[in-house]
Amino acid sequence: MSVPPTHPLQSTESIQNTHTHNLQSTESVPNTHTTCRAFRTPHTLQSTESVQNTHTHCRAQRAFRTHTHTLQSTESVQNTHSFKFKALTLMAVMANAILRLPSMFSDFEVVPALNLGDLDITTDEFILDEVDIHIQANLEDDLVKEALRTGVDLRQYSKQVETELQRIEQASIKDYIKESQNIASLHNQITACDSILERMEGMLSSFQSDLSSISSEIQTLQQQSVSMNLRLKNRQAVRSQLSQLVDELVVPSTMISPVTEQEFLEQLHELNSKINYAKELSFRETLACSDIQDIVDRLKIKAVSKIREFILQKIYSFRNEIMDVFLVICRFFYQFLLANERTVAKEIRDEYVDTMSKIYFSYFKSYSGRLLKVQYEDVADKDDLMGVEDTPSLKSRNTIFTLGQRGAVLSPAELEGPILIPHAAQRGDSRYPYETLFRSQHYALLDNGCREFLFLSDFFMVAGNSALDLFNSIMGKTLSMFLKNLSTYLSDCYDSIAVFLCIHIILRFRAIAAKRNIPALDKYWEAVLELLWPRFELILEMNIQSIRNTDPQKLGVLDTRPHYITRRYAEFSSAVVSINQTFPNERTIALLGQLQVEVENFVLKMAAEFPSRRDQLIFLINNYDMMLGVLMERAADDSKEVEGFQQLLLARTQEFIEEILTPPFGGMIAFVKESEALMEKGQLDKLRTDEARITQLVRAFSSSWKQSVEALSQDVMRSFTNFKNGTSIIQGALTQLIQYYHGFHKVLSQPTFRSLAVRSELINLHHLMVEVKKHKPNF
Repeated sequence: MSVPPTHPLQSTESIQNTHTHNLQSTESVPNTHTTCRAFRTPHTLQSTESVQNTHTHCRAQRAFRTHTHTLQSTESVQNTHSFKFKALTLMAVMANAILRLPSMFSDFEVVPALNLGDLDITTDEFILDEVDIHIQANLEDDLVKEALRTGVDLRQYSKQVETELQRIEQASIKDYIKESQNIASLHNQITACDSILERMEGMLSSFQSDLSSISSEIQTLQQQSVSMNLRLKNRQAVRSQLSQLVDELVVPSTMISPVTEQEFLEQLHELNSKINYAKELSFRETLACSDIQDIVDRLKIKAVSKIREFILQKIYSFRNEIMDVFLVICRFFYQFLLANERTVAKEIRDEYVDTMSKIYFSYFKSYSGRLLKVQYEDVADKDDLMGVEDTPSLKSRNTIFTLGQRGAVLSPAELEGPILIPHAAQRGDSRYPYETLFRSQHYALLDNGCREFLFLSDFFMVAGNSALDLFNSIMGKTLSMFLKNLSTYLSDCYDSIAVFLCIHIILRFRAIAAKRNIPALDKYWEAVLELLWPRFELILEMNIQSIRNTDPQKLGVLDTRPHYITRRYAEFSSAVVSINQTFPNERTIALLGQLQVEVENFVLKMAAEFPSRRDQLIFLINNYDMMLGVLMERAADDSKEVEGFQQLLLARTQEFIEEILTPPFGGMIAFVKESEALMEKGQLDKLRTDEARITQLVRAFSSSWKQSVEALSQDVMRSFTNFKNGTSIIQGALTQLIQYYHGFHKVLSQPTFRSLAVRSELINLHHLMVEVKKHKPNF
């Protein structure tokens, strides 16, 4: 079957598409099918065989596009592809020649032309023009010229080209499979890059958030700028008023430098050395010494004059501001004066003593007076004693016998804390107890006294008794004023806790001074204690006497609850004991012992006013328990006061338990005690005839013990103010009841009573214990 020649449009367009896709990258491969579909439409104008040739060219195009990727790695394949492309170009040229010579192929069958209807193909003219350009260019190739000259069989050549293309396609596929590992690696790298870009996106988001916060910071800066601008305006407004005052007060450097410059100190040292050396030479009668003696003497006089003027000026300035630190720096000045002009040195020393004595006296006198203005106005008087009848005025001063927060003045933080500022306290309408004012005043004395003693020892080069004498010459007037003021205050003071706190403040300040190795105030501490101790003892003895003289019949209505006098004693005793633990004093312990004896006697006298022993015991137990509880809050558990009241409370509690068990269970208790006494003597047979009595006791206990225990529990809880104490008494009473009943069981189990029929009616002891536990509040 003869094959019609390929349509020139088909060949030309195939060659054009093949040439175009040879220039594309790997991404062009998917477009191959699209391109083939795109130019199938013009081929449908031809015969069926022409369409088949079109598909052949499409496969050739796909092969060439696949082969294009291989061209990047294999140079030989590129050459082969170039050769095949030229062959196809030759075919297209020959087909075009055939179309131009229709008369030469008149004997071929021509496929009838397809009816295209209204199909417009004029828009493809630019494609034909481009193909013509490529054909003209390829006709110049040597290979194409040779093919036209020799008349090569185009069908055979096309098959050969297709076979070669299939081989190249397979080779390309193998190349892709061979490079699959690299492609996978490239995919992983792309994924990693994507992850890095994601993190970078997060970082950039964080940067954006940080940038958004800058606006609020800018607003804050603006507010600060406005505030600073306002303060600047205020300072500028004050500057004009203060400038004149500052100019009058400031000592210019030109006034200070001639004496205080380091060069002056160095030259002064050198001059002092020369003076000493000249003195040594003068004893040897050296002629050279006489040549410079006049110059050295004049220099010495000039230096002494300058130093005297400078130091006196500084001492006068102390009236406004103490600058002893600056003088310590210039202490060689005094040393020079002492070595070369003792008269001037004594003048300097006397002037310093006189000036500082007046300064300290004036300062502390003013400070002490202002401190007293912020003291509590309501203080204890001579009638506010422990044994007096309770009055509204005494109730309002509830801190007379209680420590409360007053003991905080002895804590390290407050003991060495800043001193009070009286005018600031007055503005705030604050009031303080006397011991707080006493602490502030004496801490100021301690601080200034230690600093002054160290300065005197260093600047005036004194030690031992000389230093103490010099210190007393400065501070003596002030210390005398303190002692006089204290003596005046104590003469009308009846606040024993305030006096006792002042004693321990002085004891602690004395320890601080000893730790700093400052003995200057030791005599003052002793003098203060000699005023405080007698007053404290006097107030304590007045309270002891007031309790001793108390008449219970004049203290109002009797009440079993804790008495207000015992409560005063408990608060006062616990306060003194807790304060006295750090610096114990035997005299204080002895006085507290006397006070405790009087309080115990008072409690017994008050208890005797109750008609029944039961009420007496309730009163005693309530008071002992209250005093013991208050003491244990502050005093140590092994203190003498705590141990004494624990013994008294235990004895009265045991007696009260016997008292409340007697009404409901007295017959059984008496029988048990009597039987146990006879058992010890071996005379239990004397009770053999008491069968009726035993029967009545057993049946009475079995029938009424529950009601009796319930009534006992309620009565105890009503009688005692301390719930914990009442619970403890109930537990003790029920425990004692079980012990008596156990003794009752033990007696009836003896051979003498084993034959009694009533033994079968005894309550089981274990059952009784279980039932009793139900009535114990905190068993």
